[in-house]
Amino acid sequence: MNVVFAGTPEFARVALGHLLAAGFRVPLVLTQPDRPAGRGLKLQASPVKQLALERGLAVAQPRSLRLDGKYPEDAAAARAALQAAQADVMVVAAYGLILPAWVLQMPRLGCLNIHASLLPRWRGAAPIHRAIEAGDRETGVTIMQMDEGLDTGDMLLAQTLPIRDDDTTARLHDRLAQLGGRLVVEALELAACGGLRPVPQPAEGVTYAHKIDKAEGAIDWSLPAALSARRSRAFDPFPGLSASLGGELVKIWSARAQGEQTPHGSVPGQVLSVDADGIRVATGEGVLVLTELQRAGGRRLPAGDFLRGFPLAAGQVFDTASPLKTDGAA
Repeated sequence: MNVVFAGTPEFARVALGHLLAAGFRVPLVLTQPDRPAGRGLKLQASPVKQLALERGLAVAQPRSLRLDGKYPEDAAAARAALQAAQADVMVVAAYGLILPAWVLQMPRLGCLNIHASLLPRWRGAAPIHRAIEAGDRETGVTIMQMDEGLDTGDMLLAQTLPIRDDDTTARLHDRLAQLGGRLVVEALELAACGGLRPVPQPAEGVTYAHKIDKAEGAIDWSLPAALSARRSRAFDPFPGLSASLGGELVKIWSARAQGEQTPHGSVPGQVLSVDADGIRVATGEGVLVLTELQRAGGRRLPAGDFLRGFPLAAGQVFDTASPLKTDGAA
């Protein structure tokens, strides 16, 4: 079976590694063009491209696949490369480009997507983040037959994965990436012998995982502590929670909701107490305990270490951070 692979970030690199380890022929890899990254903003290849080059695979990096779009010459070159690859199937994982109808129809078995949620819950760009933010107790991976909708295709395989109380997006991402790699290998092995049974997605339970916006990292202290605690995990590693005090930005990487009511007479954002175990802050509903923080240009530190260089006292009040000033501690 000839498998064309389309993907870009680490999640996709893991899947490609599983396909290669399982012995599938990958005549072509599609990935996003190199992007500026790092302090020097040097062009950097995607994780998928790096693995493909290590394994001697052909790589194409079209800016678009729309033949009538802004980059028709890129799309035409990609179509020629796909035709030459004679793909039986295309596996897609976090590729980042919309696949037009001609791409979906070209492989004999169509295009299979590795989606990091239990569809139809959390269709869209940020299913891992949104599952943690919403307080879901489980998530998973769905292998889906792609159509022209947004994650609306028939489900082929799915497997659940519990969300742990201490899961950040980074930790959950790594487990889901491994599960996705294993599951797509299983799907292709079933496809080779005609064993896949497409199941339409139910109409009930549809939710959308909208892309994470940097501005979401600014803490709104009037919100419940439990939500801010979940966001501290959902927004790790990007964009992180942020607040300011005395004009200085602070990133909050770890926090927990304390099981108590907001003290009478306190205001949202007010520091209630400070010790090595955490900084207790009043919110609109409950108390948020900040346990890992970071100053602009500094390192992530446990609360006790952070307080040695950034002293706080009960009664001080955090302001909501400006999302336009969060670069320094990122």
